[in-house]
Amino acid sequence: MHKKSPRVGRWGWLALGIGALCVCSCTGPRVEPGFEALFDGRSLDGWQHVGGPPDGYVVQDGILHCTPRGQNLFTTRQFLDFILRFDFRLEEGSNNGVGIRAPLEGDAAYAGMEIQILEETAALKGKWGRLRPEQFHGSIYDVAAARRGALRPPGQWNTEEILADGRHIRVRVNGQTVLDVNLNEVHDLDVLRRHPGLFREQGHIGFLGHGDPVQFRNIRIKELRRSESRARDGFRPLFNGRDLTGWKGWVDPREWARMTETERAAARARADALMRENWRVEDGALVYRGKGFDNLCTEQEFRNFEFVCEWKIAPQSDSGIYLRGVPQVQIWDPFTPPVGGGREVGSGGLYNNQQHPSRPRLRADRPVGQWNRFRIVMMGDRVHVFLNDQLVVENTPLENYWERGKPLPPAGPIELQAHGTPVWFRDLWVRELPD
Repeated sequence: MHKKSPRVGRWGWLALGIGALCVCSCTGPRVEPGFEALFDGRSLDGWQHVGGPPDGYVVQDGILHCTPRGQNLFTTRQFLDFILRFDFRLEEGSNNGVGIRAPLEGDAAYAGMEIQILEETAALKGKWGRLRPEQFHGSIYDVAAARRGALRPPGQWNTEEILADGRHIRVRVNGQTVLDVNLNEVHDLDVLRRHPGLFREQGHIGFLGHGDPVQFRNIRIKELRRSESRARDGFRPLFNGRDLTGWKGWVDPREWARMTETERAAARARADALMRENWRVEDGALVYRGKGFDNLCTEQEFRNFEFVCEWKIAPQSDSGIYLRGVPQVQIWDPFTPPVGGGREVGSGGLYNNQQHPSRPRLRADRPVGQWNRFRIVMMGDRVHVFLNDQLVVENTPLENYWERGKPLPPAGPIELQAHGTPVWFRDLWVRELPD
């Protein structure tokens, strides 16, 4: 269970006795064909304590024990898509969790995902008060509820399998499927804002302890080959890799609002002509070769969405992504001297914010000339931004640059900013989120 919950209690570890923890003697990990052992039964090789003492988890008689000091134990490796299998044993009132696709920083239940480990007898007796369905064993904590009743009584060994295959998450306990969910079907914007980790593609696997006695053994994993097509995860392409189909030139929205229909037709013709002059397709990428500020805009307007793209820049280049036609998620060179004016903090920030944070939490840019990848999630007026798989903006309001103090427009185009310098974009995909 997530450690910040007021329901989480502490179990009297010493009262159980060390002997109760070592009733099973194991000769080594059991590994099926296609799987590899994550735990060798002898040491914590391949694991690291994070945010807790080095004796938070110990190995004894082939079993991994969470001690009264146990907090988070993560793999040193990161994993993308996989099948994770393990055995676990709970005492009455035991509480833990399995972090998947989690970073080492932050709360794994939100920055990644937590598959709940919770002894249900004590839960049903009200040890933690009244729990929500998304807090019982096998659930994606605070996100998706698992079916109850698959756990064996306290003191007995259970088996669990966690499948993470793209946006498909499935949990089986003692041969019963207790959770089978497509993360794209999580539509509650409040949940998506609290859980940016739902959008992560890879990360560490970990056990998230609360000092309760929990034992693990036979921890093994099978990595799955990720499909090359984002369409499998509900995305559709915005760029066909050949031409400018689906895109249009930029017209200042403030001027557009004052134009007559005749003036708008003329402005649209000029903007599209400028687009064809300065934007082109080279080696499957959209490239800006002009000297002005003529953005490339999607013909379609979007409300709430998840947008993925790759980009690269030349030295000293400047660009960005407009969301609903509002600037901007920043792109620029944080490396080439002289570096100043905010460039040193890196790309991904909400540059034009005045009342809310405008800078990224960290610099995640790759060296100039290499491809970078954005994952941007628009939820109401809130934005998550991942740059190269690092969360650089979390649940931050995007302010209306064109009409300060007013709400964002309910819908608008996605725009690639031109800023007088070369910039390249490729692999542009979008997934619309239901309102």
